[in-house]
Amino acid sequence: MSDRARTRLSGRTRDRIRTSSAAGSRVPGALAQLAVLLRTPAGAAQPLFAQSPKRWQRALPFVVVGVFVVTLMPVTITVLANDYGVGGGWAGALGVAQTVPLLLAVTRPWPAWGAVLTADTVAAVLLIGSDKVAGQSWPWPPMTIVGYLVLMACLGLRESVRPLVGVWLVTGAVGTVLGFSSPAGVTNTTALLFVLSGVLLVLTGALRGLGDAQQRVAEQESISEAERARRTLLEERARIARELHDVVAHHMSVITVQADSAPYRVPGMSEPVREEFAAIAASARESLGEMRRLLTVLRGDGAGGANGVDGERAPQPGIDRLQQLVEATVRAGQPVELSLAAGAAGAAPPAVDLSAYRIVQEALANVVRHAPGAPTRVSVTVDDDEVLVLVVNGPARDAVVELESSGTGHGLVGMRERVRLTGGTLDTGPLPDGGFRVAARLPLNDLTEEPS
Repeated sequence: MSDRARTRLSGRTRDRIRTSSAAGSRVPGALAQLAVLLRTPAGAAQPLFAQSPKRWQRALPFVVVGVFVVTLMPVTITVLANDYGVGGGWAGALGVAQTVPLLLAVTRPWPAWGAVLTADTVAAVLLIGSDKVAGQSWPWPPMTIVGYLVLMACLGLRESVRPLVGVWLVTGAVGTVLGFSSPAGVTNTTALLFVLSGVLLVLTGALRGLGDAQQRVAEQESISEAERARRTLLEERARIARELHDVVAHHMSVITVQADSAPYRVPGMSEPVREEFAAIAASARESLGEMRRLLTVLRGDGAGGANGVDGERAPQPGIDRLQQLVEATVRAGQPVELSLAAGAAGAAPPAVDLSAYRIVQEALANVVRHAPGAPTRVSVTVDDDEVLVLVVNGPARDAVVELESSGTGHGLVGMRERVRLTGGTLDTGPLPDGGFRVAARLPLNDLTEEPS
């Protein structure tokens, strides 16, 4: 997995934990957060709960294991010395060896498991010759079982199924081998530890497996989201390209007609000039044909309009059609006011004219979807250098209306692409009162190069 994808997934994990915290008013907050943390697998070099957004949550595994170590160490030393009759030096050494390695289990469970299992095995061998071992639990005393189960919990939350099965089998094998030298009169705890460790490994392994599955789902969702955004962008660019084809094709057709008709409109034209106009007309027709062949791919969806006529062959709208657009929106129940500067309809070149119309169209569509009933104001002003398109809406009036939340983002993507195409700027964002603002500045000057 890439670092960028891992970062996104870590962010999703923190969001899930914060969501669980926000739900604390309905369920116990600590339990909800703990459930999410236990299902979140830690990386190979990370301690448990390393992806938690809060410091105390990241420190929780160290605190819990530390409490077990501080509690089990004196208990182990005391039980070995008093109940099993082990010498004070050996009891102290075994108590330290069996409990202190548990501190490694949070970050490095494999070395901790090796050290603890070795210390437990050495202690079981030493207890064989103890005078007080009869009537006691062997080869695993109660405090040994508790410490080993803590280690199994840490191991199960980090490792996959196959290593956990190996750990469980090794645990049973060591107990079985020791059982051949079992002292008389002891309570054999081999089966007890084998069963308890197996149950704990199954539970923690299941939690880890659930966390891994959720991580894979989150990864796929992230990939799908990126692909969906990319597909939306490509579709919007294709739609803009088709519309630009209509604009450019019109001008190319005009050039062709003018060049072809020039000899008839201007009498007395010399032969070289006639040939030059003929060459211009031929180049224009060739360019128009190449453009149509290129756009055939984009128009190859086979979708036609009524009566078999493609609706996209209709004349493209512009600023002069904004009044009709606003009236249609008002008839649909959306209160909209239009402020159109005098002369704005004929001041913009075709590309800017079409872009201004589409930006207003997309903005009004978003208002209808996400803020039905909100008062909306559309303003189009023109100066010597640019066209300013402003669409501002207030908060939705009808609070009981369920707003659409499944949009694909085509509107904003289309606006950005159209503004980028004309070399302008786009400013969108929410307002303090709960409304939304869309402001586009589209330059009127002809573009000589593609905007970066």
